Amino acid sequence: MNTLSIAWKEMKHDFRDFRTMIFLLAFPILLMLILGFALTNVFNGDVSVDNLKVLVKNTSTGQLSEAYTAFAKGVSQSGITFDDLKTGVNGREEVEQNRYADYIEVSDSGIHLYGSSRSSIESNIVQGMMSSFADKYNAAAAVAQQDPAKAELVIAATHQTDYIKDTAINADRQPGSIDYYAIAMTVMIGMWGAMSGGSLIRSEIVHGTAARLAAAPVRKSEIFMGKVLGNVVLNMLCVFVIVMFSKYVFKAYWGNHLPLIFLILLTEVIMSISLGLFISYMMKGEPSGGIVMIIVQLASFLGGAYFPMGDDTGGFLGSVTNLSPIRWGNQALTEIVYNNALTAALPVMLLNMGLAVLFLGAAALMMHRKEGI
Repeated sequence: MNTLSIAWKEMKHDFRDFRTMIFLLAFPILLMLILGFALTNVFNGDVSVDNLKVLVKNTSTGQLSEAYTAFAKGVSQSGITFDDLKTGVNGREEVEQNRYADYIEVSDSGIHLYGSSRSSIESNIVQGMMSSFADKYNAAAAVAQQDPAKAELVIAATHQTDYIKDTAINADRQPGSIDYYAIAMTVMIGMWGAMSGGSLIRSEIVHGTAARLAAAPVRKSEIFMGKVLGNVVLNMLCVFVIVMFSKYVFKAYWGNHLPLIFLILLTEVIMSISLGLFISYMMKGEPSGGIVMIIVQLASFLGGAYFPMGDDTGGFLGSVTNLSPIRWGNQALTEIVYNNALTAALPVMLLNMGLAVLFLGAAALMMHRKEGI
């Protein structure tokens, strides 16, 4: 009962700190809004390829010429234009001036392609088509050496080939900028629990109530657990508000597993508060806010709270980013929201709770050895 009373007292005290509450809620919402709109193009995966034009010099003869003509006619149905090289025109210069995506020379000795570095996507498309055409023509030529009649069947099949195929994998469930920062800011707010956890005992010392608490007929364990419980509930309320605000006001996508998402965030909040409490005891009564702030900001920076950190980040930076609890949370929530990978929750929850038990155990041991709290 004493534990619940202390927890309630802790919550009422924090709710009365109006400026801190506004900061905890307004800052992530404003940051979500600013970064979400400023970095919209970074998360836009749509690429539009229009008016793809290719310049061609065709000096081939016989079967190759026939096969190429049929091929050019077929790809024109996909919106790609093959223009013949005119007399006096330099094909390479046309590509360098960005008038054409590629310049192709087709002759009996082979096919030569000159691509544009300015239009790498278009050039890759053309290169892929020409490689497909060359492979099938080589197959037809090999068949012709054995049975010329069947070679025509191979070429006829080549004429019917669709050289461009669009395949979308879960295209409607890719995070936009608002979606990304809704998750990132929420996880970051969960990590901010370390700052409030670091002031749980320090605030009692500053306000001169630590001695009164120590002299009260209440066990240290009840004081300890009551303060931690009240702080966890308060921080989870802030997280809940951020999630609901981003979901219904900013229309961020949170998937279909909100209970599991809140459970992951709860373990992060418990871990972060435990970390802050542990650091405050390690400082032995000295102000620990600066150290906690540095740790939280480093975790936010490396965890992708302010800008995305790619999964392919390697080397020393990649190793360091994997130490950030915010990165663990971001990756797990993204997997659950966009891939319905519910199994991604368990490793993160176990890791968070394992660290929480370690930090809380160490803090409780140091509290037990002190005369006061």
